[in-house]
Amino acid sequence: MGNQTVYFKKQPRIVATSSIAGPKECEGIIGRYVETALDDDMFGESTYEKAECKMLSHVIDGAISNAGLRREEVDLIVSGDLLNQIISASFAARDFSVPFLGVYGACSTMAESLAVAAAFVNGGLVHRAVAATGSHFASAERQYRYPLELGCTRPPQSQWTVTGAGSALVADKGDGVRITAATLGKVVDFGITDVNNMGAAMAPAAADTILAHFRGTKENIEAYDLIVTGDLGALGSRILKDLTWEKGLDISENHVDCGEIVYNVIEDEYQGGSGAGCSALVLNSYLFRKLMSGDLKRILFVATGALLSTVSSGQGESIPCIAHAVCLER
Repeated sequence: MGNQTVYFKKQPRIVATSSIAGPKECEGIIGRYVETALDDDMFGESTYEKAECKMLSHVIDGAISNAGLRREEVDLIVSGDLLNQIISASFAARDFSVPFLGVYGACSTMAESLAVAAAFVNGGLVHRAVAATGSHFASAERQYRYPLELGCTRPPQSQWTVTGAGSALVADKGDGVRITAATLGKVVDFGITDVNNMGAAMAPAAADTILAHFRGTKENIEAYDLIVTGDLGALGSRILKDLTWEKGLDISENHVDCGEIVYNVIEDEYQGGSGAGCSALVLNSYLFRKLMSGDLKRILFVATGALLSTVSSGQGESIPCIAHAVCLER
Protein backbone atom coordinates (compact mmCIF):
# COMPACT_ATOMS: atom_id res chain seq x y z
CA MET A 1 0.00 0.00 0.00
CA GLY A 2 2.09 2.92 -1.25
CA ASN A 3 5.86 2.58 -1.26
CA GLN A 4 6.29 2.56 2.54
CA THR A 5 3.34 0.60 3.97
CA VAL A 6 3.16 -3.18 4.08
CA TYR A 7 0.00 -5.19 4.76
CA PHE A 8 0.25 -8.35 6.85
CA LYS A 9 -2.20 -10.69 5.16
CA LYS A 10 -2.11 -13.33 7.91
CA GLN A 11 -2.47 -10.70 10.64
CA PRO A 12 -0.01 -11.92 13.27
CA ARG A 13 -1.20 -11.17 16.75
CA ILE A 14 0.29 -10.05 20.03
CA VAL A 15 -0.88 -12.80 22.36
CA ALA A 16 0.97 -11.67 25.48
CA THR A 17 3.07 -8.80 26.76
CA SER A 18 5.25 -8.00 29.74
CA SER A 19 6.39 -4.69 31.19
CA ILE A 20 8.60 -3.33 33.93
CA ALA A 21 9.10 0.23 35.15
CA GLY A 22 11.17 2.19 37.65
CA PRO A 23 9.76 3.87 40.75
CA LYS A 24 9.49 7.29 39.12
CA GLU A 25 7.54 5.89 36.17
CA CYS A 26 5.18 3.99 38.46
CA GLU A 27 4.07 7.19 40.20
CA GLY A 28 1.89 8.04 37.18
CA ILE A 29 -0.94 6.24 35.39
CA ILE A 30 1.45 3.56 34.11
CA GLY A 31 1.87 2.35 37.68
CA ARG A 32 -1.68 0.96 37.53
CA TYR A 33 -0.99 -1.09 34.41
CA VAL A 34 2.67 -2.16 34.56
CA GLU A 35 3.32 -5.81 35.36
CA THR A 36 6.45 -5.33 37.47
CA ALA A 37 6.91 -2.12 39.46
CA LEU A 38 10.42 -1.57 40.79
CA ASP A 39 11.09 0.18 44.08
CA ASP A 40 14.79 0.48 43.19
CA ASP A 41 15.97 1.47 39.71
CA MET A 42 19.19 -0.49 40.24
CA PHE A 43 17.08 -3.69 40.17
CA GLY A 44 19.55 -5.35 42.54
CA GLU A 45 22.49 -4.84 40.17
CA SER A 46 25.81 -3.03 40.64
CA THR A 47 25.55 -0.78 37.54
CA TYR A 48 22.78 0.95 35.62
CA GLU A 49 23.73 -0.92 32.46
CA LYS A 50 23.38 -4.28 34.18
CA ALA A 51 20.01 -3.17 35.55
CA GLU A 52 18.84 -2.24 32.03
CA CYS A 53 19.93 -5.62 30.69
CA LYS A 54 18.16 -7.40 33.55
CA MET A 55 14.96 -5.48 32.81
CA LEU A 56 15.00 -6.66 29.21
CA SER A 57 15.60 -10.28 30.22
CA HIS A 58 12.76 -9.96 32.73
CA VAL A 59 10.17 -8.78 30.20
CA ILE A 60 11.24 -11.25 27.51
CA ASP A 61 10.80 -14.06 30.00
CA GLY A 62 7.57 -12.47 31.18
CA ALA A 63 5.98 -12.34 27.73
CA ILE A 64 6.92 -15.96 27.07
CA SER A 65 5.52 -17.06 30.43
CA ASN A 66 2.33 -14.98 30.04
CA ALA A 67 1.71 -16.70 26.72
CA GLY A 68 1.89 -20.06 28.49
CA LEU A 69 5.04 -21.04 26.60
CA ARG A 70 8.52 -22.27 27.39
CA ARG A 71 11.68 -20.59 26.09
CA GLU A 72 12.35 -23.41 23.64
CA GLU A 73 8.97 -22.81 22.02
CA VAL A 74 10.01 -19.32 20.87
CA ASP A 75 11.60 -19.13 17.42
CA LEU A 76 13.04 -15.61 17.40
CA ILE A 77 13.86 -12.62 19.62
CA VAL A 78 13.97 -9.17 18.00
CA SER A 79 15.26 -6.56 20.40
CA GLY A 80 17.27 -3.38 20.79
CA ASP A 81 18.11 -0.54 23.15
CA LEU A 82 19.92 2.80 23.26
CA LEU A 83 23.37 1.81 24.47
CA ASN A 84 26.45 1.46 22.29
CA GLN A 85 26.35 -1.78 20.28
CA ILE A 86 22.87 -2.46 21.80
CA ILE A 87 24.57 -4.28 24.67
CA SER A 88 21.44 -4.56 26.82
CA ALA A 89 19.57 -6.50 24.14
CA SER A 90 22.57 -8.59 23.12
CA PHE A 91 23.57 -9.47 26.66
CA ALA A 92 19.96 -10.32 27.53
CA ALA A 93 19.67 -12.58 24.49
CA ARG A 94 22.62 -14.72 25.60
CA ASP A 95 20.43 -16.05 28.44
CA PHE A 96 17.82 -17.53 26.12
CA SER A 97 19.48 -19.73 23.48
CA VAL A 98 16.93 -18.44 20.95
CA PRO A 99 17.79 -16.98 17.49
CA PHE A 100 18.31 -13.26 17.93
CA LEU A 101 18.07 -10.20 15.70
CA GLY A 102 19.45 -7.04 17.24
CA VAL A 103 17.83 -3.89 15.83
CA TYR A 104 18.55 -0.23 16.43
CA GLY A 105 16.13 2.58 15.79
CA ALA A 106 16.88 4.60 18.92
CA CYS A 107 13.52 5.39 20.54
CA SER A 108 11.65 3.94 17.52
CA THR A 109 13.02 0.48 18.30
CA MET A 110 9.78 -0.93 19.75
CA ALA A 111 7.86 -0.26 16.53
CA GLU A 112 10.78 -1.50 14.43
CA SER A 113 11.17 -4.74 16.39
CA LEU A 114 7.39 -5.29 16.32
CA ALA A 115 7.27 -4.80 12.53
CA VAL A 116 10.23 -7.15 11.97
CA ALA A 117 8.74 -9.82 14.24
CA ALA A 118 5.36 -9.51 12.49
CA ALA A 119 7.01 -9.81 9.07
CA PHE A 120 8.76 -13.06 10.04
CA VAL A 121 5.55 -14.51 11.47
CA ASN A 122 3.41 -13.29 8.58
CA GLY A 123 5.81 -14.85 6.09
CA GLY A 124 5.59 -18.21 7.80
CA LEU A 125 9.30 -18.19 8.63
CA VAL A 126 8.64 -18.50 12.37
CA HIS A 127 5.58 -19.29 14.48
CA ARG A 128 6.41 -17.17 17.52
CA ALA A 129 8.69 -14.18 17.99
CA VAL A 130 9.35 -11.80 20.87
CA ALA A 131 9.78 -8.07 20.21
CA ALA A 132 11.36 -6.22 23.11
CA THR A 133 12.88 -2.83 23.92
CA GLY A 134 14.05 -0.99 27.02
CA SER A 135 16.00 1.96 28.38
CA HIS A 136 17.29 3.32 31.67
CA PHE A 137 17.47 6.98 32.65
CA ALA A 138 20.91 6.78 34.20
CA SER A 139 22.63 4.72 31.49
CA ALA A 140 21.22 6.83 28.64
CA GLU A 141 21.87 10.20 30.26
CA ARG A 142 25.52 9.56 30.95
CA GLN A 143 26.06 8.13 27.47
CA TYR A 144 24.37 10.89 25.47
CA ARG A 145 24.67 13.99 27.63
CA TYR A 146 26.54 14.55 30.89
CA PRO A 147 27.96 12.45 33.72
CA LEU A 148 25.22 12.21 36.33
CA GLU A 149 27.67 13.23 39.02
CA LEU A 150 27.88 16.75 37.54
CA GLY A 151 24.27 17.43 38.52
CA CYS A 152 23.73 19.62 35.46
CA THR A 153 20.60 21.75 35.24
CA ARG A 154 18.22 20.40 32.63
CA PRO A 155 16.96 22.91 30.04
CA PRO A 156 13.18 23.41 29.74
CA GLN A 157 12.96 21.71 26.32
CA SER A 158 14.40 18.46 27.67
CA GLN A 159 12.65 15.17 28.41
CA TRP A 160 13.28 12.48 31.01
CA THR A 161 14.55 9.13 29.73
CA VAL A 162 12.21 6.39 30.94
CA THR A 163 13.53 3.59 33.11
CA GLY A 164 11.48 0.70 31.81
CA ALA A 165 11.12 -2.08 29.28
CA GLY A 166 8.38 -3.87 27.41
CA SER A 167 8.04 -6.97 25.27
CA ALA A 168 5.37 -8.50 23.06
CA LEU A 169 5.03 -12.11 22.02
CA VAL A 170 3.91 -12.20 18.38
CA ALA A 171 2.34 -15.44 17.16
CA ASP A 172 0.66 -16.81 14.05
CA LYS A 173 -2.43 -17.89 15.98
CA GLY A 174 -4.21 -17.32 19.25
CA ASP A 175 -6.35 -14.65 20.86
CA GLY A 176 -4.80 -11.21 20.99
CA VAL A 177 -4.19 -7.88 19.28
CA ARG A 178 -3.79 -8.21 15.52
CA ILE A 179 -0.90 -6.52 13.68
CA THR A 180 -2.43 -5.64 10.33
CA ALA A 181 0.03 -3.22 8.70
CA ALA A 182 3.27 -1.31 9.19
CA THR A 183 4.58 1.87 7.61
CA LEU A 184 8.37 2.00 7.51
CA GLY A 185 9.80 5.45 8.00
CA LYS A 186 12.43 7.41 6.14
CA VAL A 187 15.28 9.28 7.78
CA VAL A 188 14.28 12.94 8.18
CA ASP A 189 16.56 15.75 9.33
CA PHE A 190 15.31 19.30 9.90
CA GLY A 191 18.72 20.52 11.11
CA ILE A 192 18.13 20.37 14.88
CA THR A 193 21.46 20.13 16.73
CA ASP A 194 20.30 20.46 20.36
CA VAL A 195 20.67 17.05 22.03
CA ASN A 196 18.24 18.17 24.73
CA ASN A 197 15.47 18.94 22.25
CA MET A 198 14.45 15.49 21.07
CA GLY A 199 10.81 16.45 20.56
CA ALA A 200 11.61 19.10 17.98
CA ALA A 201 14.11 16.82 16.24
CA MET A 202 11.76 13.81 15.98
CA ALA A 203 8.43 15.50 15.24
CA PRO A 204 9.15 15.96 11.49
CA ALA A 205 9.95 12.24 11.15
CA ALA A 206 6.70 11.34 12.93
CA ALA A 207 4.75 13.65 10.62
CA ASP A 208 6.43 12.18 7.54
CA THR A 209 5.56 8.59 8.51
CA ILE A 210 1.98 9.38 9.57
CA LEU A 211 1.34 11.24 6.32
CA ALA A 212 2.87 8.37 4.33
CA HIS A 213 0.64 5.88 6.16
CA PHE A 214 -2.55 7.71 5.30
CA ARG A 215 -1.42 8.29 1.70
CA GLY A 216 -0.69 4.60 1.28
CA THR A 217 -3.78 3.23 2.99
CA LYS A 218 -6.23 5.90 1.74
CA GLU A 219 -7.87 5.75 5.18
CA ASN A 220 -9.53 8.55 7.09
CA ILE A 221 -8.22 9.74 10.43
CA GLU A 222 -11.47 8.54 12.03
CA ALA A 223 -10.46 4.94 11.28
CA TYR A 224 -8.31 5.01 14.42
CA ASP A 225 -9.31 5.44 18.03
CA LEU A 226 -5.82 6.77 18.73
CA ILE A 227 -2.69 7.78 16.88
CA VAL A 228 0.01 7.17 19.46
CA THR A 229 3.48 8.62 18.97
CA GLY A 230 6.48 7.33 20.84
CA ASP A 231 8.20 9.96 22.87
CA LEU A 232 7.84 13.42 21.40
CA GLY A 233 6.80 14.90 24.72
CA ALA A 234 4.63 17.98 25.08
CA LEU A 235 6.66 20.26 22.79
CA GLY A 236 7.19 17.64 20.09
CA SER A 237 3.49 16.75 20.10
CA ARG A 238 2.53 20.36 19.43
CA ILE A 239 5.03 20.55 16.58
CA LEU A 240 3.72 17.28 15.11
CA LYS A 241 0.13 18.53 15.11
CA ASP A 242 1.20 21.72 13.34
CA LEU A 243 3.21 19.84 10.71
CA THR A 244 0.42 17.39 9.85
CA TRP A 245 -2.22 20.15 9.89
CA GLU A 246 -0.17 22.13 7.35
CA LYS A 247 -0.37 19.08 5.05
CA GLY A 248 -4.14 18.81 5.42
CA LEU A 249 -4.28 16.10 8.11
CA ASP A 250 -5.73 17.15 11.47
CA ILE A 251 -4.74 14.61 14.13
CA SER A 252 -5.46 16.83 17.12
CA GLU A 253 -8.63 15.00 18.16
CA ASN A 254 -7.17 11.51 18.51
CA HIS A 255 -3.43 11.97 19.00
CA VAL A 256 -1.65 11.11 22.23
CA ASP A 257 2.06 10.77 23.01
CA CYS A 258 3.64 8.10 25.20
CA GLY A 259 6.02 10.68 26.62
CA GLU A 260 3.05 12.65 27.94
CA ILE A 261 1.35 9.55 29.36
CA VAL A 262 4.19 8.18 31.47
CA TYR A 263 4.71 10.92 34.03
CA ASN A 264 2.14 12.49 36.32
CA VAL A 265 3.43 16.05 36.44
CA ILE A 266 4.86 17.37 33.19
CA GLU A 267 6.33 20.41 35.01
CA ASP A 268 8.70 18.16 36.96
CA GLU A 269 9.90 16.29 33.90
CA TYR A 270 9.74 19.33 31.61
CA GLN A 271 8.42 17.93 28.30
CA GLY A 272 7.66 14.41 29.55
CA GLY A 273 9.21 11.02 28.87
CA SER A 274 11.60 9.78 26.21
CA GLY A 275 13.90 6.82 25.61
CA ALA A 276 13.40 3.49 23.86
CA GLY A 277 11.65 2.18 26.94
CA CYS A 278 9.05 4.94 26.84
CA SER A 279 6.86 3.67 24.00
CA ALA A 280 7.73 0.03 24.83
CA LEU A 281 6.46 0.46 28.38
CA VAL A 282 3.25 2.28 27.41
CA LEU A 283 2.41 -0.11 24.56
CA ASN A 284 2.97 -3.31 26.49
CA SER A 285 1.11 -2.21 29.60
CA TYR A 286 -1.47 0.53 29.20
CA LEU A 287 -2.27 0.30 25.47
CA PHE A 288 -2.29 -3.50 25.30
CA ARG A 289 -4.67 -3.70 28.26
CA LYS A 290 -6.98 -1.10 26.68
CA LEU A 291 -7.00 -2.99 23.39
CA MET A 292 -7.67 -6.35 25.02
CA SER A 293 -10.52 -4.94 27.10
CA GLY A 294 -12.14 -3.38 24.04
CA ASP A 295 -11.79 0.20 25.33
CA LEU A 296 -9.66 0.73 22.23
CA LYS A 297 -10.35 -1.13 19.01
CA ARG A 298 -7.77 0.23 16.57
CA ILE A 299 -4.64 2.33 17.07
CA LEU A 300 -1.70 3.48 14.99
CA PHE A 301 1.44 3.07 17.08
CA VAL A 302 4.17 5.42 15.81
CA ALA A 303 7.45 5.16 17.72
CA THR A 304 10.01 7.87 16.96
CA GLY A 305 13.80 7.80 17.18
CA ALA A 306 16.68 10.26 17.10
CA LEU A 307 19.60 8.59 15.31
CA LEU A 308 22.40 10.60 16.90
CA SER A 309 25.55 9.52 18.71
CA THR A 310 27.91 11.24 21.10
CA VAL A 311 30.50 11.39 18.32
CA SER A 312 28.16 13.00 15.75
CA SER A 313 26.89 15.53 18.28
CA GLY A 314 30.43 16.39 19.36
CA GLN A 315 31.32 17.06 15.73
CA GLY A 316 28.43 19.48 15.31
CA GLU A 317 26.22 17.20 13.21
CA SER A 318 22.46 17.70 13.15
CA ILE A 319 20.13 14.94 14.38
CA PRO A 320 18.63 12.61 11.75
CA CYS A 321 15.41 10.99 12.96
CA ILE A 322 13.02 8.23 11.99
CA ALA A 323 9.55 6.95 12.87
CA HIS A 324 7.90 3.62 12.18
CA ALA A 325 4.15 3.02 12.42
CA VAL A 326 2.37 -0.23 13.27
CA CYS A 327 -1.39 -0.69 12.97
CA LEU A 328 -2.88 -2.64 15.89
CA GLU A 329 -6.46 -3.92 15.99
CA ARG A 330 -8.54 -5.84 18.50
